[in-house]
Amino acid sequence: MIDGFDAVTVATVAAIFVLAGGVKGVIGLGLPTVSLGLLTATQDLTTAMALMVAPSFVTNLWQGAVGGHASWLIAKIWPFLLVATVVIWFGAQALVQVELAYLSALLGLLLIAYAGISLLGFRLSIRAPHHTWSGIAFGAVNGVLTGMTGSFVVPGVMYLQAIGLTRDQLVQAMGMLFTVSTVGVAIALDQNSLYTSKMWQLSALGVVPAIIGMVIGQQVRKRISEQRFRQVFFTAILLLGTYIISTALFFSS
Repeated sequence: MIDGFDAVTVATVAAIFVLAGGVKGVIGLGLPTVSLGLLTATQDLTTAMALMVAPSFVTNLWQGAVGGHASWLIAKIWPFLLVATVVIWFGAQALVQVELAYLSALLGLLLIAYAGISLLGFRLSIRAPHHTWSGIAFGAVNGVLTGMTGSFVVPGVMYLQAIGLTRDQLVQAMGMLFTVSTVGVAIALDQNSLYTSKMWQLSALGVVPAIIGMVIGQQVRKRISEQRFRQVFFTAILLLGTYIISTALFFSS
């Protein structure tokens, strides 16, 4: 057992990563979002961000590397990825300066926004001449919010959806964004003395449950409607975001 974490906590973290990996196995995304949301609801925000690092890095590195579009995507979106990663450090300063309850509430708000936008099918459209400067702008906002909350998706995923990528390119690009964002979060947490060796050990142990969940999810994907599952998933994320906000603002000590 890891010092500082009892058996119930370890089992809870493992179960969360199995579930988060299962969601990723079914729809190709969702591991950071699900794990961050559930860990924040059961632990606290900084612990959730730290525990998410290893499973998120391993699973999204694979997603970002395979697909056959890596070189083309890097050439196209590298300004977005670079800014989204570097700016995380600045956003993360809030973790040691702002009450965590407020940052947790912000995370809940981002989850609600992500779920609501996805359920409504809303998508931006950005013309090719504006891809670079808009990528820098979206990357900066995404980086700040990632540093403050650990959430990688708003508005970064909206930008990737807006620049005309195919489904396979979009999935690979999200893998790239989530990978570099995970690295940025790990560095920012470490520099702010928020990433202890005990957290790293438990995060590393989460890799195997996450992979097991992905394998299970890939099998489930063959038996259910992906569109219906997405609706259930985003509805659950919306409810989770609402729960995090209410807990952070009204029930935090």
